[in-house]
Parts: sequence; structure tokens; C-alpha cells
Amino acid sequence: MKHIPRKRFGQHFLVDDGIIDGIVDAIDPQPGQPLVEIGPGLGALTEALLARGAALTVIELDRDLAAHWRRDGRVQVLEADVLKVDFQALADTIGQPLRVCGNLPYNISTPILFHLLPLAARVADQHFMLQKEVVDRMVAAPGSKDFGRLSVMLQWRYDMESVLAVPPAAFDPPPRVDSAVVRMQPHAQPVALHEALLSELVTVAFSQRRKLLRHTLGRWLDTRGAGGSFDVQRRAEEVPVAEYLALAARLSQ
Repeated sequence: MKHIPRKRFGQHFLVDDGIIDGIVDAIDPQPGQPLVEIGPGLGALTEALLARGAALTVIELDRDLAAHWRRDGRVQVLEADVLKVDFQALADTIGQPLRVCGNLPYNISTPILFHLLPLAARVADQHFMLQKEVVDRMVAAPGSKDFGRLSVMLQWRYDMESVLAVPPAAFDPPPRVDSAVVRMQPHAQPVALHEALLSELVTVAFSQRRKLLRHTLGRWLDTRGAGGSFDVQRRAEEVPVAEYLALAARLSQ
């Protein structure tokens, strides 16, 4: 189908067959297995997944593209903003842990990741194409310049791996940034804590990266009567994820 990419939707369509094959190999769909694809676009990844026998549900906001896929008839179509999709209800409908994939719009990729976070217990795995800079932050280890709030929040619920580098030339039109594919597999037994509290904790911790935590997180802990319960003579990026989770778990109780 002929379609002019719409900037407001962040549309960049995959056109490199080698990259498409690499993504599908990473996803490894099984015949008849339900998959959910966010943003099928013109179908470069969609067609490759269908060729492997996947049973696809696609989420598409662009009404012209959604209409195209409804006419195609081989996929279930949800014409919706992915940030408004009830994935819990979708998991109920599909009746098994979700496998989710897609070339995410880069302008809303982080909000999509956080929208899916509460669903982690009902997910088998997720494979997403994202801006490489975002993937680097997702998988970053403590001590890295990329380690931050996104790293802690996602590593709480997922084991993550950058599985494929994707250059701008793999798209039409080419984006101005490098891309990467990340694999996200939920932890079987994540640390029990309140997500909102962990989010507030790490937001405060990383609010002034150059300063020691006693200037930020230390004061925040004092207001909760928890001062002295955590080593704040470090910078935020020096603290392992496990320590942030343990602190949030104690405060959640």
C-alpha cells in the first residue's frame, strides 16, 4: 500500500530485509502462537511474523493503516492509542501470557514502556525496536553514565538484553538516530514493593546526579523518618539496583 509517513505518529518504516529477519529470529514466533504487535505500519515485521505462523493482534492508531489491516483479514486489529489500550483486558481475551513486539514510536517509547510495566506479571516476553540511546539506558549497569531512573524501574521487573543494532538506513524515512532491539523477559519473582514509591524514590535519587545522595535522597528519607537506613555517601549511579529495591521494599512495608 502507498502511505506517506506521518511525522505526528513518529512513523519510520523498516525496509531492510536482513534486519527484519534478525528481529523475527530474536522473537522466534511459533506456529499458531498469539503475538501482539504495536504499530504494524506497512507490515514489514507483520508479514514476516505471519509467514512464521504467528496469530497476530495489531495495535494501530493511524486510521488509514488500521483500515488496511482490517481489509487484509489475517490479523485482529485494535485501532487505538497504545497508551490507552487496556492490556490486562487484552491478556484476558487472549487467555495466555502475552508476547508483545513492535517498532515503537520513538517520541512516546518511554511512556509505552511504563504503560506496560504493571502488566509484567502477565507477559511472556517483549521485543521492541527503540532509539539506541533508550535501550542503552534500559540495560545500563551501575556506574555507567546511562544508568538512571529508567534502568532501575525496568530492571526491577525485567531481565533485559540489547539483541540487535539497527542503523538509520534500515528505515524509510531514515531517523536521525541509531536504533536497537531489546528483549525484555519478566522476572519470575520480582521484589514486592509499591511501584509509585519506587518511582518517587529513584526520581529523587537521580534528580541531581553530580551530588552525593545525602543532598537528595538523604533529605527525602529524613522526611519519612528513615534517615540513616541507607548509605547516602554515594552518587545515585553508584548504587546497585538491588539496593534501591531493598530500600523501596522496606519503605513499602
